[in-house]
Amino acid sequence: MHLLKHSRRAFLKAAAGSCACALCGGANARVLKYELLASEVESKTWVVHGRNEYFSFENGGNIVNTAFIEVPEGVVVIDTGPSKRFGEQLLDLISQKIPGKPVLRVYNTHHHPDHFLGNQVFDPQIIAAPQGVIDNIEAEGDALTDNMYRLLGDWMRGTDSVAPTQALDASQENVGGRDFSLFYLSGHTSSDFVIRDNHTGVLFSGDLLFMYRAPTTPHADIGDWRQSLAMLRDTDRDLIVPGHGPGDEKGEAIDQTLDWLDWLDGSLRDAVERGWTMNEAMQLPIPERFNSIAVGKTEFERSVVHLYQKYEDELMPAIEIVQ
Repeated sequence: MHLLKHSRRAFLKAAAGSCACALCGGANARVLKYELLASEVESKTWVVHGRNEYFSFENGGNIVNTAFIEVPEGVVVIDTGPSKRFGEQLLDLISQKIPGKPVLRVYNTHHHPDHFLGNQVFDPQIIAAPQGVIDNIEAEGDALTDNMYRLLGDWMRGTDSVAPTQALDASQENVGGRDFSLFYLSGHTSSDFVIRDNHTGVLFSGDLLFMYRAPTTPHADIGDWRQSLAMLRDTDRDLIVPGHGPGDEKGEAIDQTLDWLDWLDGSLRDAVERGWTMNEAMQLPIPERFNSIAVGKTEFERSVVHLYQKYEDELMPAIEIVQ
């Protein structure tokens, strides 16, 4: 089985290496650049904002927010992006903004590929996450990486799945002279990790929060997600950096994410109770209040695929007939 898996990965990587010419007229590894820009959202705290889109060759998978923070003795990085190439360019950007200081800690907020596939650029001994995130990456990382090769082609050249080596369970961690509060939640996935910089009050929510972009649900438990949102609403913070979308000082990301999840949950429950098929459920219109939410139709259709069977199992359980 290992031989088959590695052969398949090698084939995908070889295909990725040749696809640039087919897709973009001679582009190669030297010209595929993300052109990353860092916004200083708080003192010595930078966010690299991804596009509010779905994965495509055009965006190279750059749809995620990553961040880095200068602390007294070095740098803390939060999520590493969708590819080795992204991680390399992120590290270059960090060295430009914070020259001469080492990266002391890399946090992964969860196991979705746009958040951790830049890990291999960093020292594995400084990459940390809850044990649940580590377990999820170890269980699904190779398959997720394979899918990214199919979606993004040569942007993924040389990328491998690398799990964090440091399992966290404490509520606080001091990194390089800066205290961070650590929150162990779930809902978007079975293990979601939130980090608060206690010096600036910036809260890095990972994909528990989306701003002006529809939430993704391949591993979602909406009940757990709602509980996590209630906890985040009560958490002291001065600024939220969501996993996708702009920074938020007012809690709008919480409101938007919860509103979408409530509508999604109600719509799918109603569709199942009406006896609709998945294809029929996908035809439901997106409410006008979500017009400012990017990729709403795409993510709704994906959510039907991800979640519909769960709702059918809950609302229409099999009945054993005794003869």
